[in-house]
This record gives sequence, structure tokens and C-alpha cells, in this order.
Amino acid sequence: MYGLLDAVFGAPVEGAYHLVSAIAGALQSAFGGAATAVAIVVFTMAVRILLLPLGFLQAKAERKREVLLPRLKEIQEKHADDQERLQRETLEFYRSSGIFVGMLPTLAQIPFFVVMYRLFSMPSVNGEANDLLTRDVLGVPLGSYVFGVGFSPEAVVVFGALLGLITLVGWWSARRQPPGGPGCLRMVHYVTVVIALFVPLAAGIYLFVTTAWTAAQRAILLSDKHRASS
Repeated sequence: MYGLLDAVFGAPVEGAYHLVSAIAGALQSAFGGAATAVAIVVFTMAVRILLLPLGFLQAKAERKREVLLPRLKEIQEKHADDQERLQRETLEFYRSSGIFVGMLPTLAQIPFFVVMYRLFSMPSVNGEANDLLTRDVLGVPLGSYVFGVGFSPEAVVVFGALLGLITLVGWWSARRQPPGGPGCLRMVHYVTVVIALFVPLAAGIYLFVTTAWTAAQRAILLSDKHRASS
């Protein structure tokens, strides 16, 4: 498994290593020991800027879904007694309406997340010691995990704050979910919290920044003011 990841993501991980290291070096005088964590934030924001065109497509698909919601309700009511038919008709509805394009930003981010995950879980990069694993946030290594770092006050504060912030973003996003859709869509916003429990602290920071960006972006692009101007 890891051999395949190294083959596919070896070069991107090496590139990200040099990029994050360079950003951290530039920020060292301003942020001190937290420079690498801030560099991860900058890296994540750069990724999201690159994916902005997909964000606009996602917002367009979201608005289209809201318009077509009455049709979806009709399908649900018509096939309420036949779950297999309901599932088939619902998938066909999503496919024909083009709503699946709204998943593109999430899918496009997966390679970047994998790169960040590998970057802070590999002891070496291109045969050399991974210096980023020596960086920390308030004494908590960026390559550490929730269940592997122990219960020191620093770890409790750092991981507690990170998980709390990710949960807050998920709660806010779920509240803004349009009414009438499947309840499982609201729960999807909390999946990131579960993922953050099993990835390095650095990858958790990436998850927080990208989910917060998504929430803010959706709030802006789906606002009444933006709808009126689009």
C-alpha cells in the first residue's frame, strides 16, 4: 500500500516538502516555532485559491439542487415503499441534473490531502531525514497523532482546540444545509472530525483550514446578494 503511495506521490511529496520548508523559513522571524504550522495554513489556502473555479461550479450546482428539490421530493414520495427503486431513481435524478459536479472540489482536494498526510508521516523524503517531523505547535510534534501523543497538557490543548474548531465548522455548515434534503447530508459535515482523529496534526490543520474555507466560500457564493448578481 505504502509502496504504491510512494510511487504515485513521491515527487509531489518532495515538492511539498521543499515548498513548506521554504514558506516556514520565510515566516520564522515573524512566527517563531509556529512558523511551520502557519506555513501549512498558507499552503492550504494556496491550494484552495487554485481550486476556486471548481468552487464556483459547486455553488452553481448547489443552487440548481435547491431549484430541483421539489422534483426530488416527488421521487421520494412516489417510491417510498420501494427502496431499491427509490435509490435508482434518486441516482438517476442527480446524474441527469448535473448536480454531481458539486463534488468536484472535494475530489480535487484528495491528492493534496494525501500529500500532506504522507509529508508528515514519512521519516525521510528522497532519502534524507524529514526535518519537518521535528517541528511542533506548543511542543506537540506536527507528525503526532491524537491517540499516540499521550495526554500531556500541551497535547490536550492543541488537539482539543483543533478538534473543537473542526467540529464547530461542521456544526455551522450543517446548520446552513438547505432544508428538505436527506438527513445524512448533515452528518457528512462531521466526517472531517473523525478523519482528524487518525491523521497527523499537520494533516488535521489542513483539514480545518480547508473545511473552514469551504464553509465561508459556500456562505458567500450562496448568499442572496451573490445570487442576485449572478
